[in-house]
Amino acid sequence: MSEATYPPLDVLKPVAEGVWIVDSGPLRVLGLPLPVRMTVIRLGDGTLWLHTPTRYEAGLHRAIAALGPIRHLVAPNIAHWTFVKAWQSHCPEALTWAAPNLRERGPVRRSGLRIDRVLTDTAAPGWASDLRQIVVPGGLGFREVAFFHGRSRTLVLTDLVVNLEPAKMPALLRPLLRLAGMTAPHGQPPPYLRFVIKLQQREAARAAADIVAREPTIVIFAHGLWFARDGTDRLRRSLRWLGDFS
Repeated sequence: MSEATYPPLDVLKPVAEGVWIVDSGPLRVLGLPLPVRMTVIRLGDGTLWLHTPTRYEAGLHRAIAALGPIRHLVAPNIAHWTFVKAWQSHCPEALTWAAPNLRERGPVRRSGLRIDRVLTDTAAPGWASDLRQIVVPGGLGFREVAFFHGRSRTLVLTDLVVNLEPAKMPALLRPLLRLAGMTAPHGQPPPYLRFVIKLQQREAARAAADIVAREPTIVIFAHGLWFARDGTDRLRRSLRWLGDFS
């Protein structure tokens, strides 16, 4: 269902200086068509950092490579790794960075995905001058790593905010999505993910407070309508299930 996505697909779209997004999809999760999004950041040394790589397209690869050499592929939580292997095979000089516990997942091991480094709360030397990162913990092995690009005041998330537009979703699912709190303008992750993260409520709330304290102007995430402005206020509302961060 192409209506769920944000055309044009699989092309670079500028967001801020040194920051681009690529809209793709839809992915189907339990029958729900989900738009999915990659973020591309050009680091201070001119190399490129790809967050949540979407499906590989040769034309997209050429367009990204025209901006600079691709050096980092980032799988920021235990769910967003499916397309990384294809990018690995076409970007042999790139390091693959993964969220904690991703390497241990059975489907990941069986896929043959190479994981070079595990993400922590400490920014990697290759991007420490450009990005800050915060690990948001949860139960059952869940971790998501959030990134803040200070120069553009852009926060890059994955599934901590899901902000689906009802008009883009199948009509029969719209009431359920609203009931689940996953719809714009202040969408939240699906209930099962909120439950999993709340298994480590105190630590997750502390990490979320740290994220909000960065005061982002722009907030990009994988699914739905991202926050192009007023990012901090909108983020507070979308994270209200974890606490009051006013």
